[in-house]
Amino acid sequence: MIALWRRIITAVGRVFRGVAHRWRSSMQARVVSTALAVGVVAVALLGSFLSTSMRDGLFEQRRAQLDVESARSAAIVREAFASTTASSLADVQALMSTQVDTRRNGATSAQGSMLASAGEAPAVPAGVFSSPVLPEVVSDELKAAVLDSEDQMWQPVLIPAAFTASGQDEPGVVFGAVVDVPTAGRYGLYTLYSLQPEQETLWFVQRTLLGGALGILALIGVITWLVTRQAVTPVRRAAATAARLADGHLSERMPGKGYDEMATLARSFNEMAASLQDQIRRMEALSTSQRRFVSDVSHELRTPLTTIRIAGELIHASRDELDPVARRSAEVLQTQLDRFEELLGDLLEISRFDAGAAVLDVEQCDLESIVVGVVDGATPLAERRGVFLSATMPDDPAVADVDRRRVERILRNLVTNAIEHAEGNPVEITVGCDANAVAIVVRDHGIGMTPDEVAHVFDRFWRADPARARTTGGTGLGLAISLEDARLHAGRLEAWGKPGQGASFRLTLPRRAGLSVENPPLPIMPAARALHGLPTGQIPVVLPAEGASPTAIPDLDAVPVDGQPIPTDGPIPTDLPIPTDQEARR
Repeated sequence: MIALWRRIITAVGRVFRGVAHRWRSSMQARVVSTALAVGVVAVALLGSFLSTSMRDGLFEQRRAQLDVESARSAAIVREAFASTTASSLADVQALMSTQVDTRRNGATSAQGSMLASAGEAPAVPAGVFSSPVLPEVVSDELKAAVLDSEDQMWQPVLIPAAFTASGQDEPGVVFGAVVDVPTAGRYGLYTLYSLQPEQETLWFVQRTLLGGALGILALIGVITWLVTRQAVTPVRRAAATAARLADGHLSERMPGKGYDEMATLARSFNEMAASLQDQIRRMEALSTSQRRFVSDVSHELRTPLTTIRIAGELIHASRDELDPVARRSAEVLQTQLDRFEELLGDLLEISRFDAGAAVLDVEQCDLESIVVGVVDGATPLAERRGVFLSATMPDDPAVADVDRRRVERILRNLVTNAIEHAEGNPVEITVGCDANAVAIVVRDHGIGMTPDEVAHVFDRFWRADPARARTTGGTGLGLAISLEDARLHAGRLEAWGKPGQGASFRLTLPRRAGLSVENPPLPIMPAARALHGLPTGQIPVVLPAEGASPTAIPDLDAVPVDGQPIPTDGPIPTDLPIPTDQEARR
């Protein structure tokens, strides 16, 4: 039984949720339901007013007729008692029995009549009635009021079902008037009338009103539905057309006929869509041309660059034979040629990403070996900058299907940038993994970033401070290429930063190629990492330059996020406080 009730409740809840969703998602449904609700209230109020008015009118009209008939009946009875010659009590009793007969006293439409006194008269009955229902419905209050007054009195009553032909309780009214019975004293003449015909008339009128009300509500619903359909259908077409346009179907248009407002809207919408299509096509053509130009220029520059590099290497090899100024120029030339070649390589890589020609060379490898290789390569730079570089590895192997060359490039860019902006403070690399994904977090304690800088950190050629000197000679495309590499793996590359408290970058990759990343195994925010109980004992990979002491890592527990402290009880957020996806930012 409990299971049955649960199924019933579940089914009812499902129906209710479906109706609620339909009501929220359809303007036409809301308009029709609102119109019907207003119509129901209006029809209910009007029907109640009309029913009450007709009920009171029917009752008052019938009561006035019966009041006249009852008064005439009382006058006939009084005249009969006044003109009688009966002197014995038996004759008086016989006359009373005759006068309660409605066929004799003029109350032809009455259910019956009754003569009743206030108490027992000697040898004369206290009451004589023509119908047994009268003693049941005539109350003592009406009797007392009739005997104490010379006016005719009336009282509404309910005739019991036992005394009705229909077998149901019927409404009625009793009229009472005082009469003088010879040798017996004052008696009350009570006449009962049934109001069942009027009740049936009222029921018929009410049923007619109910049918009319239902018809009016149905008409209101149909009219509202038709009217709103005329207004909503073009809006739905516009929404569907806009959705198609958003999906890339730029030739989609709205059908528009006539000269009304909706037709004008359709024509304006189509003109806007045509203008957008033309502009998008122009932008696509321009973008294609620009990508082709960058690719062609990059390829074309390879040949003169090779020639210049050969000449530069010859000059650089003979720099000891040159004077100091020329020797310095040869060294600068060699450095800038290296940077120029790196820039051309990055431009070619970006052009491959833009053209959709970049592919993965996937192999299964342990990220620990990649991290160690990158750290070894960054050792000289860290020593020159006086940066304490450390790495923390997980207990389980962080094995994933990745393109080793691209992951090395991502990590190399992150570590190099961290060392460049650490300002002599430690740089930490943390590797984590779970059943579905692997993650690498690169954390520095340098100048940090504002939320606006975090939002633009992956933009091409973007720099937080263009006037700030660089020692590594970056091209401005490293993080942009890293983001594309991460996306190519179906992974995520995210950033976090606080001015004066450093920055943190997290690379998350799926363990199996082609799968998506849901929840990263490592949090990106420092306070969240500390509260997650990550290992604090770190493996020193590169020590500071000789004679320098390691800089103490600041307390991470107190680092706020966007001005709000990290809660110490409850779940710790692992996502960025602001989005870093380049498409989302645009």
